[in-house]
Amino acid sequence: MSGFTVVHDDELQRDYGKWVLVRRSLGLGSFGMNMVELPRGETIPEHHELDRGHEEVFFVVQGSPTMVVDGEDHPLRPGSFVRLDPEPMRTVRNDVDETARVLIVSAPTGSGYEPMEWA
Repeated sequence: MSGFTVVHDDELQRDYGKWVLVRRSLGLGSFGMNMVELPRGETIPEHHELDRGHEEVFFVVQGSPTMVVDGEDHPLRPGSFVRLDPEPMRTVRNDVDETARVLIVSAPTGSGYEPMEWA
């Protein structure tokens, strides 16, 4: 049967440093989705999404990382969501001993997505 993909976390491609290549492992083409695993003291590169016009959502799967938006710290815990327009500068930093795992989803703001009526 085609039209779907099932991949377990331990099967996801992990050959790019701290990045877990979820998008590539699932074969996604309409939006980005990757996970980063940050040991204590690690960060992702500070960036904005103006060049790509992407809205991003960060979801904390594990750990207690800090989301830094335009230089302001926002402590997070497992289950936290953060949504960002393309403009703000952002990074994720892990200051605690437990490895942080953060799922990042992105898509162009003009993607044409239309929510279901009930959502």
